[in-house]
Amino acid sequence: MDFINELIIAAVASPWLYLVMFAVALVDGFFPPIPSEMVLVAAAAAAASSGGPNLLVLGAVAAAGAMIGDNIAYAIGRSVGNARFRWMRRPRVAASLDWAQRRLQSNGTGLILVGRFIPVGRVAVNMSAGAVGYPWRRFLPLSAVAGATWAAYSAGLGLVAGQWLTDQPLLSALLGTSLALVISVVIDQLMGIRRRQVLARAKNDSGKDALANAPQYSMTK
Repeated sequence: MDFINELIIAAVASPWLYLVMFAVALVDGFFPPIPSEMVLVAAAAAAASSGGPNLLVLGAVAAAGAMIGDNIAYAIGRSVGNARFRWMRRPRVAASLDWAQRRLQSNGTGLILVGRFIPVGRVAVNMSAGAVGYPWRRFLPLSAVAGATWAAYSAGLGLVAGQWLTDQPLLSALLGTSLALVISVVIDQLMGIRRRQVLARAKNDSGKDALANAPQYSMTK
């Protein structure tokens, strides 16, 4: 345990951590398997527990990477749409993209801000924003606010875990990442429930419209 703690302390004290954090946050903006939240929370927790990088600088670097990554996702959606690649047509991803397109038309601001906190959800939202032609002049400042809020939340979560388990960087990192994972799952489930409600309502409304527009036949002469 002591050896692992020493390795973590050395890792978070390295100036390369800033570059790694920026790259991970950037790639995670358009490639969901990269867990940028976990890296930021773990680094913040380890730093708070044993000392290390400047958390303000680390958060700012993560926020910048997240904003650029989100805008890359927007550009991908703008240029290729949201059904060109096979992974986009998987049921879960396709349902997320369809729901995101519907919500962007009614509440784009809230969706872009909240979607940043969900690993798969943010990619679906940002690509859909580009695919449906959501104005980039609106998307850019929203992505900056979303990235800064996300970075502050993740670093803050790690800070709480690190201060709770002082001088235990491994345990504090595990605690912080576990909390981040649980919160992400809860938000994803809540948004999934909301997504299903919206899609069910849209399906019901389309059925009513079809019935209203159907030809009417009289039973009397």
